[in-house]
Amino acid sequence: MKQIASIEERAINLAHYIIDSKDTVRGAAKKFGISKSTVHKDVSERLKKINPNLAKQVRIVLDENKAERHIRGGMATKMKYRHLKK
Repeated sequence: MKQIASIEERAINLAHYIIDSKDTVRGAAKKFGISKSTVHKDVSERLKKINPNLAKQVRIVLDENKAERHIRGGMATKMKYRHLKK
């Protein structure tokens, strides 16, 4: 059975995971088994109060992911229609 960590520990663990893996909020949510809303609240609001420096590092990764998401979406659409043609 999973042991439930405190909210502060969870926010710090999420931050380290996102920074190390460069994963998205959605990917982190899937990995940790929590909702995207919870991940976003943990790393963007709660983390600022716990560890502002870590929050800035996460914000850099999340901003990078946000800037690239239209490219990932386009690639997913391209793969979808490539698959349908065959």
